[in-house]
Amino acid sequence: MPLAVIAIGGNSLILDDAHQSVEDQYEAAGATTDHIASLVRAGWDVAISHGNGPQVGFILRRSELSAHELHEVPLDVCGADTQGALGYSLQQNLANDFREMGITKSVATIVTQVEVSKDDPAFASPSKPIGSFMSEADAMRRRDEDGWDVVEDAGRGWRRVVASPAPMRVVELDAVKLLLAAGVVVITVGGGGIPVIADENGNLSGAAAVIDKDLASALLASELGADLLIISTAVEKVALNFGTPEERWMDEFTVDEVKRYLAEGGHFKEGSMAPKMRAVVQFLESGGKQALITDPPSLERAMRRETGTWITA
Repeated sequence: MPLAVIAIGGNSLILDDAHQSVEDQYEAAGATTDHIASLVRAGWDVAISHGNGPQVGFILRRSELSAHELHEVPLDVCGADTQGALGYSLQQNLANDFREMGITKSVATIVTQVEVSKDDPAFASPSKPIGSFMSEADAMRRRDEDGWDVVEDAGRGWRRVVASPAPMRVVELDAVKLLLAAGVVVITVGGGGIPVIADENGNLSGAAAVIDKDLASALLASELGADLLIISTAVEKVALNFGTPEERWMDEFTVDEVKRYLAEGGHFKEGSMAPKMRAVVQFLESGGKQALITDPPSLERAMRRETGTWITA
């Protein structure tokens, strides 16, 4: 059967500030898995990835608030925690969907490590803000005592910043392949994967970094030889000049057109659509044939080419 890798945004599991609880996120996951189950019913094998930015932020905040009593949680362990919790939510919802649809499929979450290079330039210029705002005094203390990189954030306070290195290898790839070959729907590279670095003997250790979820999903799709990369986001289609009077919603692009628009700048916002489009380019230039960007409720119609934005090699 054809294989699709589906990347779900971590923010899509949090509808708004009033719906951030575990129960709210569980319901939001169910609203997404219903559409993925329809894709499986249509004959696709599926590997699912997901973001975890807000959820890691919650864990870090809890860790900060309880630091007077309990140990703090390292960033790589935060990633592992969110892979387990969000994976549980997605796999249970998806299994329930399968049962209701009469689909005989198992679902499994793999706590997944993704190797990065210790020489990645991102480690020399950490830029990804994480955790809560701090006073300057607290920021300097964490810098001196814990080796944190900290920056002042537009007059709002100080924050910790970490590197966002490029993903190189999905460590548990063979396990993912075995499960897919056995007909299991696999949830993997959650949050971009737990970033790990190999020493000279090949032994791995966690890194205080975050990996872009869409780039990791593109790498996973390439290493699996996926037929389709689907990036599930908050909009039904991709727009050129988003949020301007020249905004234009697009049905399709070629990879060369996407590269040109990225080079021109201004068409896709950083921190939003631009990283997704770079991930699509990475997948297509690594042998992928097609990618789709749409929101979860539109997935079935998008697969019939009725909506969504398709990008082809």
